[in-house]
Amino acid sequence: MGPSTPGGRDQFTAKDMWDEVKKHGSFGEATGGAPPASSRPGSSIGAAVASTTTVPAGGTRVVSFALSWSCPEVKFPSGRTYHRRYTKFLGLDRDAAAEKLAHDALLEHMAWESKIDEWQRPILQDKRLPEWYPVVLFNELYYLNAGGTIWTDGLPPKKTSFASSKYGSTTESFTLDGFRAGDLAVDGILSAMSTAEERLESSSAFGTALLGDGEENVGQFLYLEGMEYHMWNTYDVHFYSSFSLLSLFPEIELSLQRDFARAVLLHDPRPMRTLDGVDVPRKVYRDVAATGNVAFASAAWPAVYLAMAYMDQFDRDGDGMVENEGRPDQTFDLWSVSGVSAYTGGLWVAALQAAAAMARIVGDRGAEGYFLERYKRAQRVYDGELWNGSYFDYDNSGGATSKSIMADQLAGQWYARACGLEPIVEEEKARSALGTVLDYNVMRVQGGAVGAVNGMRPDGAVDASSLQSKEVWVGVTYGVAAAMLHEDMPEAAFRTAKGAHDAGWGRDGFGYAFQTPEAWTSDAGGGYRSLHYMRPLSIWAMQWALSPPELHRDLRVVPGSVSAVASPAEVDLAREKFEKVACMLRLPEEVQHKGYLRAIYQVLRQMLLPES
Repeated sequence: MGPSTPGGRDQFTAKDMWDEVKKHGSFGEATGGAPPASSRPGSSIGAAVASTTTVPAGGTRVVSFALSWSCPEVKFPSGRTYHRRYTKFLGLDRDAAAEKLAHDALLEHMAWESKIDEWQRPILQDKRLPEWYPVVLFNELYYLNAGGTIWTDGLPPKKTSFASSKYGSTTESFTLDGFRAGDLAVDGILSAMSTAEERLESSSAFGTALLGDGEENVGQFLYLEGMEYHMWNTYDVHFYSSFSLLSLFPEIELSLQRDFARAVLLHDPRPMRTLDGVDVPRKVYRDVAATGNVAFASAAWPAVYLAMAYMDQFDRDGDGMVENEGRPDQTFDLWSVSGVSAYTGGLWVAALQAAAAMARIVGDRGAEGYFLERYKRAQRVYDGELWNGSYFDYDNSGGATSKSIMADQLAGQWYARACGLEPIVEEEKARSALGTVLDYNVMRVQGGAVGAVNGMRPDGAVDASSLQSKEVWVGVTYGVAAAMLHEDMPEAAFRTAKGAHDAGWGRDGFGYAFQTPEAWTSDAGGGYRSLHYMRPLSIWAMQWALSPPELHRDLRVVPGSVSAVASPAEVDLAREKFEKVACMLRLPEEVQHKGYLRAIYQVLRQMLLPES
């Protein structure tokens, strides 16, 4: 059990340990006075420590113990090995680093606890909040540590081998380093495309190439979508969970965003074409507005522009609005949708507004005018095609589920509000739609005790057209509650979120504390899908709405510059250039099942390196 001992006995056993405690109250005699020695490799199954102190009558004493370990390397199946972030401060020697960690913990743990108390106190003392809310708000943060998290130093790997892997061992990217703030969007981006075939054999963190002068490399942060879904930083799910990182660790959030802005994977594991490009502009603009980081805005702008240009091909009728095509092409990837839809359509409207705001920041007046003009058109289509007087229809296809009441129908409105942009729908319509969600998706299912069911029918039945339509998604429930808070509906918000708390964390719930799943069933059984999931971190979107950060609304890459309204000629020129890029990124019909990142890479490769 413990270290080898002199005198012919090889091990200090568990029996010896208990005998020592009974005889001496400590382990002082365990080694016969010999200095402590390390256990032989493979022989130790446990450890124990004991301390002696005198406690005066009516007094207290604190005895502190520290347990630490050091695993400085991260090894991937491809053969690449990276160093963890903490090695930058504690070095690579395992034993020395573990000793330093224990030393720091013993000296500083009380200060750490004090700072944690100081951080939590304003929320715990906020009289607006129900008693259960801080419990789940703070405890859902378990996932940032327990979600298969890897945090590297952001540098190239220690070594590289070419072991086979499921998706291959090489990684390609195109770089946008040629773009400079102030370039006309398409001119700078087309210039940058000239380096599209750069091979990154080092496979270091992509985003570090986009760091501006004086910006710290905080490493590369990876966390799994879920314990059963082994993809890191899944972008459409991080759309929800990212509020936690941005609120608490904003530089890590920017680092993650830089990785997506920089990289295009050669081997895209997704077998379907998705509309996840709509997520890029909103999340990037939100992060810029929250942090005021104009260097990040400049670095990420080309990715925003390319994402919008790629998405343009899904506006089939030229009305400014993208259409779904009867397949699961967004985060609800088992719930088919066709035509203009409440979820994707709303996200697209918000994305157009965010893209215009980004163009203003980087000084591209024409692009700003073009995106604003298209935003207004898409906004009219969204309202005209989907509003039915009470809520926004699931889609406008006229299919069997078109009239379904989707809990997350106002995701675009929620994000626009969170970013400090103007709402994409009128206030009274938003409140009516969210009130309908409360009535149907929340209160008509188990009396509101399980959260918000994704889909309901107008007759009050659960939409059972797919697995996902009849599930409760915890992260979506918190997102819907955040949308309600933004619309000044606090009672509805906390009623909605309380069901998720009670079912997951409550004493009489399903018992999912510290392992919150992606989904559970809407019946009393509480069957789950995918324990330990990323999306429930979206409860921090509720806190974002309750205590909004101060947003930077008048940022400019060039300080002091003022963006006048673009002239019609400037908007026309911007449209022409945008359509040129969009045409270059348009997928051939036979490959329209690919993800947008892979698609951009493939099109650019064919353009720049045509086969001879």
